[in-house]
Amino acid sequence: MPYSRWISRSSLLIAGVFAAAALTACGSESSPAPTGSATSTTASATPGTTTGRTTPASPEISDAAANQLCDMLRPELSNWRIQGGTLGKIGLNALVHEWALRNGGINAAVLADKPIIDRAATKSCPDVRQQAIEALGIPDLASGLAF
Repeated sequence: MPYSRWISRSSLLIAGVFAAAALTACGSESSPAPTGSATSTTASATPGTTTGRTTPASPEISDAAANQLCDMLRPELSNWRIQGGTLGKIGLNALVHEWALRNGGINAAVLADKPIIDRAATKSCPDVRQQAIEALGIPDLASGLAF
C-alpha cells in the first residue's frame, strides 16, 4: 500500500509552508561582489542611502481576501484550543502562508508587515481574531507569525 495515503493534508501543507519560507528566504539573498581584484573599488554606504535590498510594500487587502482569511481561521479555532499555543502557532503560520499564496503570493509582503493579518481580521471578523488570539495565547496574530 502506498505511503502517500497516510500523509495528512495538514502535514503536506506544513511541508509546503516550510518550502515556501525557504524559497522566500533564498530569493531575498543577494550574491556577494567578487573580491580579490587589485583594481576593484568598493563603495561605502552613506547614511540615508539604501543597500540594494528592498522591502515589499504592504499590499492592499481586499474585502474578499480579508473574508477569505476569516473563513480559513474560523474552522481552526477548536483545533488551536485543543492543541495549545505551540502547535497552534505552527498551524497559524501554515494558514497565513496558504492565504498569502492564494492572494497573489504576498508572502514576502506579509513577512515585512505581519500586523497586516491583524488589520485584515479586525476589518472582517474581529470576533474570530479575538478567539484565535485567546486560543493561541498571544497578544495579536502578528505575534504568532514566525515566517
